[in-house]
Amino acid sequence: MKLEICKYSNLNSRQKENYLFQKLAAKLADYGYNCIRLSDDWNGADFLAVHVDGQSFAKIQAKSRLYFHKKYQFKDLRIGLYTRGRAFIYPHDEFLAEVLALGKMSGTKSWDERGRYSWSSLPGWFNEHFSKYEI
Repeated sequence: MKLEICKYSNLNSRQKENYLFQKLAAKLADYGYNCIRLSDDWNGADFLAVHVDGQSFAKIQAKSRLYFHKKYQFKDLRIGLYTRGRAFIYPHDEFLAEVLALGKMSGTKSWDERGRYSWSSLPGWFNEHFSKYEI
């Protein structure tokens, strides 16, 4: 077997989804979660994370950038963010409320009209306020 590190940017969209799932699932395994990939989004989730305690589970949407979407609201969904070797799991609605309270998206065409907002890289204020979501 020939092993070469692949560049995320060289992958197609389906390969990127698989890559993100594998990276996040590997991190979550350290915390006792078994991750089950879904063949299509279920209530916005790309995969389920089920804890070994048999009681805890989470619906997770995988992303490579800090991202919010109005269609994800009120679904008890977590976002699994994997970027530049760092992994975060954040509750979409709770974190959204905190970011909106900071005034980071309100008043933008992207959020107000399109219903979604993302950052191509983690903004400086993210680490200051929200590193608690890093795993």
